[in-house]
Order: sequence, then structure tokens, then C-alpha cells
Amino acid sequence: MIKPTELFKSATLIEKSEQKAVLVSFFLVFILMAAYYILRPVRDAMASDWTNTEISVLWNIQFFLSLAFVAMYGIAVSRVNFKYLVPTVYGFFAVSFVCFYLGSSLVTNPVLLDKGFYLWVSLFSLFHVSVFWSLMADLYNKEQSKRLFGFIAVGASAGAIIGPLIAAAAVSVTGSETLMLWSSLIMLLPLPIIFYLQYLKITVMGNEEVSVDLSHLRIGGNSLAGFKQFFFSPYLIGIAAFILLYTAISSFAYFEQTNLLRGYTRDERTEILAILAVVVNVLTFILGFFATGRLATKLGMPTTLAIIPLFMSAALLILAFAPILTVLLALQVARQAGNYGVTRPAREMLFTAVPRESRFKAKPVVDVAIYRGGDAVWSSAFAALTDGVGLGIAAMAAIGAGIAAIWAATGVALGRVFNNRSVDQEQSDLMSGDFSPN
Repeated sequence: MIKPTELFKSATLIEKSEQKAVLVSFFLVFILMAAYYILRPVRDAMASDWTNTEISVLWNIQFFLSLAFVAMYGIAVSRVNFKYLVPTVYGFFAVSFVCFYLGSSLVTNPVLLDKGFYLWVSLFSLFHVSVFWSLMADLYNKEQSKRLFGFIAVGASAGAIIGPLIAAAAVSVTGSETLMLWSSLIMLLPLPIIFYLQYLKITVMGNEEVSVDLSHLRIGGNSLAGFKQFFFSPYLIGIAAFILLYTAISSFAYFEQTNLLRGYTRDERTEILAILAVVVNVLTFILGFFATGRLATKLGMPTTLAIIPLFMSAALLILAFAPILTVLLALQVARQAGNYGVTRPAREMLFTAVPRESRFKAKPVVDVAIYRGGDAVWSSAFAALTDGVGLGIAAMAAIGAGIAAIWAATGVALGRVFNNRSVDQEQSDLMSGDFSPN
């Protein structure tokens, strides 16, 4: 008779010694994503109150806000005891959303507060995920990441299903403002879980070789080292290029979605977007559980990174010839599910080939500052081409198809570099100035 642990290993590619840590990691990201997805429909419902140009201005502000926050995080990485670093980040955001809730009941003109909330949730949306995957890259080695990150990412999908369900159920009863309190409460749960994972890394998995244990020390170094490491590493620049091309496609889909929802009330938009998020994340759950780990191990990183961009290029060509609402919504569902279920976990695997300091300092530069920089550039381009030049959805879709094809080619190249790269080589390159990819 097959034991449950052996059946679980066969289905998920997780070794017995890894199962406890992986399940705890799964539960951790489940909680984080549930908290975020309670807030996301509230944020996106606000956007339809503003013009494309207003949203573009906010996205440009978001870029500079991201730069400032990444710099402050670099200072924290240098000065805060590593054992408390990640819990401190999540605790800080939990308190901040309580402050927004209190502010919403005190101000008479909520426009500025709404835009501040929009900016803050947008920052949180990238930062909390970046910090989580930095922690994962510090717990698991390169070989484990190929097998395990896909399954762990399923936890994010599960949380992203539960979060919008809570939002959809609560908004009709208590209104959208109280969702800030729900999210803040849930975000306090990960704090003890993070300490437990740090314990499992050493005692159960025996992964001291992933990096020297600094639980009672600080990572140290220059607080702005992340920016320097990024600019002097072609590997990190390659990851940034991959992200910039992704943001071009996501910006197109986001703006068109926002335009379509202008005729609804804010609470109606919140409910619609929450239901859409449930559909996306059910598909993401299925992809992550059954496909991602096998794609990375069987087909390799170049194919895994390129498969969703190639699909999006074809889908955007279809939209160019059939620019109708049904096709656009189907594209939006496929894009988000493919990104969360396949592309994002594969992208996180890339950071297992960089030194520890880069995971916590340079990674937020790429994940947050570069991502929001892409949002700023592409939102300005979208507003100029639509509000300025007057291009319609068909023309924009054709342009997007070409960008997606370049995105796919970048994924193939980046996957090949990853296969030939080691942490030691990256560390050596940063110290010596030798930045050749092989």
C-alpha cells in the first residue's frame, strides 16, 4: 500500500524532508495573497473614477515612490537584525492599512486619500511578493527551486481565490472601506510563521549551504548596494528587461479593463473585479499544481519563461482582428493566470542564482522599482497613443503582439543564461567586474 507521503511526493515532486517546510511556505504565501486580494478590488475600482491621463500620472508618481521605498528598504536590510527583517515589513504594512481606514472616516474630501491608497496598495502589491520570494530563495537551493516553487506558488493562487471571495461577500454588507481592516488583521498571521520557517531551514532541511546562517546578525553592507549590484550585473538587467516587456502587456490590459468599467458604481466594480480575480486564480491554482514544476524540470527554463509570452502574442493578434469585449476579458484571464501560475514562479527561480545580499537588496530594485518604472513608461505611452493619437483597441493589440514576441525571445535568452550560471560566478563577477554571461 502506498503511503500518503510517497503519494504526495509522486504528485508534487517534493521530497519527504522538504514537505513540512514547503507546506508552511505554501500556507505563508496563501495568507499574504489573501490579504492583498481583499484590497486589490478596492484599489482597482477606484481607477475607473479617473481618466487614463490621471492614472498615467499616478503610475509615474508610483515609480518615484517605489525608488524611495526600495532605498529605505535597503537601509533596513543593512541595519535590522535579519531574523526580524521580513516580519517587520509585513507588520508595517498591516499598521498602514489601519491608518487608511481611520483616515477614510475622518476626511470630508476623499479624492486625495483614495489616490494615496491606490498608490500605497500598488506599492504593497509588488513589495510583499518580492520580500516573500526573497525569503524563499534564502530557504531553498537552486535544484529545489525548480521542483518546489511551482507548488509554493499554488499557495499564492489559493490565497488569491479566498481573498476576493471575502471581498465580494463583505462589500455588499459592510462596504469597501472595512476591507482594509480585514486585510490588516490577516497580515499579522504570517509573523510567527516566518520564524518557524527559519528554524526548519536549519533543523529539517539542513540547507545551511544555501547561505551562511545570519539569524543573529545583520546582512550589512551598503544600504544602496542593491542599485549598484543591479547596474553592474547583466543577469539582473536581463531579468529587468523581461519584467519591462511584461508590464507593457499588463498595462494595455489594465487600461482597457478600466475603461470598460466606468459605467458601474464603485461597489459594483469591486464586486465584478473580485469575481474576475476568483476565476483567474482558480486557473492559476490548476496550472501551478499540475504544470509549473514539470515545465521547469522537463522542458527547461528557456521554454518555461517563453511559453506565456508566445501565447499572449497569438492572443493579441486574435484581438486585433476581433476587438470585442469577450475576447478582451478572455485575454485578461489568460494573461493573469499564465503569469501567476507559470511565468512568475519561473522568474523567481532566476534569483536562486544570485548571492544572498542581491536577493534582499537588488531583487526589490528589479521587482519594485523597475516594475513600476515600466508601468510609468507604458502608461504614458498608452495615454499618448489613445487619448493623444486616437488609436483604437485593434491597433493597440497589434502593437502588443509584437512586444509579446520580443518578450518571448528575452525569456529564452534569460533561461539559457540561468542554466549556465551559478551563485559563485555572479558573486565573482560583481567583485571583479567580469560580466560575461558564461
